Amino acid sequence: MDDVIPLPDGLGGDAAVTVMWRPGCPFCALLLSRLERTGLAFERVDIWEQPSAAAWVRTVADGNETVPTVRIGGYDGAVALVNPSATQVLEAVQRLAPEVMPSADDRPPGPAARLAARLAALLGRAGLRGRRGPDRGHGAQR
Repeated sequence: MDDVIPLPDGLGGDAAVTVMWRPGCPFCALLLSRLERTGLAFERVDIWEQPSAAAWVRTVADGNETVPTVRIGGYDGAVALVNPSATQVLEAVQRLAPEVMPSADDRPPGPAARLAARLAALLGRAGLRGRRGPDRGHGAQR
C-alpha cells in the first residue's frame, strides 16, 4: 500500500476516518448521508474553511480539489479515496481500522423504524393507544 501524506496538524482530530467536503457538492452530500446511516464515526472537514485541507486534497487528487476525498488511517497504514462510494469507504475501514467499524447497535434506525416511532408519539399525544377492538369501530362510544 502506498503511503498517504498525513493530514495537516489538527485536521480530522484522532478520527480514523476523515471526509474532506465542501458546501453545495452533491457528491459530498450523498456520501455524508450514506455514511451517517451506517453509524460510522468520522470527522468532516470543509475544504473551503480549511485551506490546508484543500492543499491536502490536491496532493492526493492529482492537483485537483476533488471532493469528497476520504482519508482512512489505521495500524496498517492509510489510504486516500477520491470520490468514493460508502461501500468503498466501509471496505477500506474494515481493512485498515476494523475497530471503528459500526455494529448493528451503532446504526441509526431506518426509515420504517423512525416512522413507527413518530407515529407512536403522535398517537400517544392524541390519546389513542393500541388497536381498535371489534366493538371500537368508527363512531363507537368510548
